[in-house]
Amino acid sequence: MGSHGIKDRVAIVGMGCTRFTEHWDKGVDELLLASTGEAFASAGIDKEQIDAYWLGTAQSGMSGLTLSKPLRLKDKPVTRVENYCATGSEALRQAAYAVASGAYDVTMAVGVEKVKDSGYQGLNAFPIPNDGTQRTLTAAAMFSMVAPAYARRYGVDPGEMRTVLARIASKNHANGARNPRAQFRKEMSVEKLCSMPAVAGGLSVFDCAGVADGSAAAVVVRAEDAHRYTDKPLFIKALSFVVGDGSGLMDPAYDYTTFPEVAASARDAYAQAGVTSPAEELAMAEVHDCFTPTELVLLEDLGLAERGTAWKRILDGAFDLDGELPVNPDGGLKSFGHPVGASGLRMMFEAWLQLRGEAPDDRRISTYGSRSLALTHNLGGYPGEMVSFVSILGTD
Repeated sequence: MGSHGIKDRVAIVGMGCTRFTEHWDKGVDELLLASTGEAFASAGIDKEQIDAYWLGTAQSGMSGLTLSKPLRLKDKPVTRVENYCATGSEALRQAAYAVASGAYDVTMAVGVEKVKDSGYQGLNAFPIPNDGTQRTLTAAAMFSMVAPAYARRYGVDPGEMRTVLARIASKNHANGARNPRAQFRKEMSVEKLCSMPAVAGGLSVFDCAGVADGSAAAVVVRAEDAHRYTDKPLFIKALSFVVGDGSGLMDPAYDYTTFPEVAASARDAYAQAGVTSPAEELAMAEVHDCFTPTELVLLEDLGLAERGTAWKRILDGAFDLDGELPVNPDGGLKSFGHPVGASGLRMMFEAWLQLRGEAPDDRRISTYGSRSLALTHNLGGYPGEMVSFVSILGTD
């Protein structure tokens, strides 16, 4: 892809994250103050020591004023960014490149979304004028087409596919039940999940990520300066962002069993980081499980399972907290919740906790201490029309 990468040029030295849930008693301002305050404290700095800010939000604010007003920032650049559900990752990417370029010494990336008591459920996308040929299906309907397509291509019985998807949800709910910051903190059995009625295609409500409010933040500095702020920084090994051309929606050959943008961003990120065997080198992965079949396909697109085998590996427990490669140890979008502007940074917050040994014992990944790299994956859009972000973070 012609990417020179960013390996070991910048580091994350402070992070903060609110609980992702229904914050009836908090607005955008309070959520931003909570996440940034925690990030400032963990880096041992204050707001005046940040040279520039990047704020990611899909629809909770239209400019940098969304952040500068509650933080009472004076004479600081604040850039508001948006890139579908990968908005939080976009904020981090731009904050990191600003430091790597030498433009700034210390930056902050912040993500926030507030939707739960706004008079509607979920994101109320503003109406962009079009020629009338845009898709009219919901996100759940679009991603529901992945499951039967995968089953047909790889010869998986429909009943067994239902069990595979329930196994993904059950895993993530088990992890979220152990996470005080998660939206849903109740374990769900495979049997109970399989009995849920369908709401979109073959998907039930429990195949879908929760709609939540929340915020997360990260402080970014040059790698050589990292130990001035913390004795356990996370060094950025790779940042890759790929935007598709939307042709999958019109291509009769597109079969919904792969997301090409994800596969491309993964290849680029691994090349930047020097990762040749991700399933063996990564300690954990946070992937964008907006729907259960999404996680199934992502495991293969990210090279964590061979094509056509992820469903078997899921049933074998390979991606459980105590498995060979823990995936979504914080509960993922499925259990942690999905405030669009914050999710990408929430994923990095989990890598921050796990790789630094700060995750609680009952949620600690099996690979802690033996591997030192984490992957975060954040996507936006729909099958055939997608943006994809992949980061690789490490402690060494």
